[in-house]
Amino acid sequence: MRPERVKKVAKELLKRYPGRFTADFESNKKLLESFSKIPSVRLRNRIAGYITRLVAITKAAEKAEAEEAAETAEKAAEVEEEETK
Repeated sequence: MRPERVKKVAKELLKRYPGRFTADFESNKKLLESFSKIPSVRLRNRIAGYITRLVAITKAAEKAEAEEAAETAEKAAEVEEEETK
């Protein structure tokens, strides 16, 4: 299967089953077996690997956004504190 197809299938599965996949490759392989019938082990592993990568990227982005929001709130509090002096 071509890489574009692997990506398309992985993204579709993430849309259908949000929150079910994790950043753990082994658990994603098992979930894939239960969700769909994939004809080969190699293909299943490619899809599971791509899903794992997407989940990890998403979690990292969410963490970065949360840190950025906390920094922004902290800076706003400092500015407000200086203005009241």
